[in-house]
Amino acid sequence: MQPKKVKHRKWHKGRRRSTGLAKAGTELCFGMYGLKAEGTKWITDKQIESARRTITHHLQKGGKLWIRIFPDKPVTQKGQEVPMGGGKGSVEYYACPIKPGRILFEIDGVAEKIAREAMRLAAHKLPIKTKFIKS
Repeated sequence: MQPKKVKHRKWHKGRRRSTGLAKAGTELCFGMYGLKAEGTKWITDKQIESARRTITHHLQKGGKLWIRIFPDKPVTQKGQEVPMGGGKGSVEYYACPIKPGRILFEIDGVAEKIAREAMRLAAHKLPIKTKFIKS
């Protein structure tokens, strides 16, 4: 998962503040069940993809899944044993900054027991504490 086109190839890192709640994406919009973040962290594209694969594998062609986050923040890294200076490193991966209260995934069309288990398995793939919610 990565954006097709970005305005700037390398971004500033920004502040990683642990205070404050998510402004948008805090309500269930599409499905009956969701996975809500309870912490602050950057979630990488590989972690999102791993959680998505886990959920779809557990649903077994039943129900529908919505991914409510997208990794559009480029994270750069300099190579191993590179001396100081020489500019900023190349883009290694893309991440999505998450704040508490943000809905990460939504599911609909399955029983609550199946949805709860699928979200539990997906939560193990993510670096933050999450909570299962239903509307």
